[in-house]
Amino acid sequence: MTAVTADIRMPRPAASVPLAWLRERGMGASVLVSALSSAFGVVLISATGFIAAMLSADPYIGDSGTLAMVLGFLTVLLVGVAVYVAAIVTANTFSTVVAGRTRQIALLRLIGASARSQRGEVARQGLGVGVIGAFLGLVVGTALAAAGVAVLTAVLGLDGVEYAVVHPALLIPATVVALTTWAAAWAGSRRVLAVTPLQALGGSVEASHEVIARRSGRNVVAIVLFVIGGGLLALGILAGLYTPLGVIIAFVGGILSFTGLALGATLVMPPVLRLVGRAFGSSATARLAAENAMRYPERSSRMAIGVVMGVTLVTMFAVALESVKAVLTRTAGGELPPEMALTIDSFAAIMMGLVAVSAVIAAVGLVNLLTLGVVQRRRELGLLRALGLSNDQVRRVVLLEAAHITVAALATGLVLGIAYGWAGAQSLLGSIPLDPSATSFTPTFVWPAVPLWPVVAVVVATAVLTLVAAVVPTRLATRVAPVEALAE
Repeated sequence: MTAVTADIRMPRPAASVPLAWLRERGMGASVLVSALSSAFGVVLISATGFIAAMLSADPYIGDSGTLAMVLGFLTVLLVGVAVYVAAIVTANTFSTVVAGRTRQIALLRLIGASARSQRGEVARQGLGVGVIGAFLGLVVGTALAAAGVAVLTAVLGLDGVEYAVVHPALLIPATVVALTTWAAAWAGSRRVLAVTPLQALGGSVEASHEVIARRSGRNVVAIVLFVIGGGLLALGILAGLYTPLGVIIAFVGGILSFTGLALGATLVMPPVLRLVGRAFGSSATARLAAENAMRYPERSSRMAIGVVMGVTLVTMFAVALESVKAVLTRTAGGELPPEMALTIDSFAAIMMGLVAVSAVIAAVGLVNLLTLGVVQRRRELGLLRALGLSNDQVRRVVLLEAAHITVAALATGLVLGIAYGWAGAQSLLGSIPLDPSATSFTPTFVWPAVPLWPVVAVVVATAVLTLVAAVVPTRLATRVAPVEALAE
């Protein structure tokens, strides 16, 4: 029995095609996520190094340690955010992949395979995805960095600046991405341990409300992380009234509190989904789409949390930068000097462009998870067609379900982004007096400034994402004949 189990433990023909599992739906998008994160890290490190080389060649500011520290901090911050988003997207992807393999895993359990060996196989696949994606990102990122350095050197006439694009530090983001993807796959495959041999009689099964309610351990961890993060966020805001270093405490609090929200997404998102569902009307397709989003909250929450992360990041940086500009404007007497305004706007545009990479990673996760969800629900969609729904109605159900999830995620992300953005600005600028001539110190209260056009861009981008994300799933939903789908 041991030999037989060893031969069938892998959910792929290992002897004939060693990497056949890479062709499974979801794996290609996971490789893309890893590649984007790795390439982003490589380009950022190269850009930071090149800017440092430019500063070193300048006779006036070449010895500025402050600039070097700021550049290094921004690089670590932005790369860390991208890797963090990629890790959550990867973990959610592998959770969905495991849900689709429930019957296969249960069959292997039925004939003697252990749950830990199954989980180990999924984790090894995650390591493979991470290594492949990190290597591709390293190559592409290095090529982009080399091209950028060559173009800037020629355009700006920086002949005296020497900078080697290829250096060992570029291996750091690639290694971090590979290991993070491996860890995310291990975390996403935890459901393997709960698969029973009896589930071999069914298909892919998502956790229901009742099952999620019994996961007290995970819910407690999520609540504890959120409470600790919220406390650190408040402490950072209070510390920011006396020192700008309060932003560091607030940053750690923001990471912990959002991690708690991500882990407890099945507690946070269902009420929002229920509220949004009421706005979609009472037609049969709208009600069916709303019920599909609510029936299995774990699946819907996994899809939504990626969009929540992307919207939160973009909104947070936009609000923080706009709030900083507003405070500086008040300090300057109501109007910034044109040179300073141009510098702040340019910096804001660069930061928004860099943060948008993390939003793209989250968007890839939504498209991937929505496609996987439709593929794993072929029997359900086939039954709807057998009951009389037309192809157009089934497509409308899938599109409305995608819209339902993205609208709920958009609303949640905007609220969180405004809150986190204000907290960052307040913890950074609370100790800066608005009136430099004042004899006594008075803490500054920073009003959250919400910029119009970045928010409009986020809303439009989310609407476009919904349409793009639903293209492939709506085609897949009606490609298989009802009889064939019901026979699976």
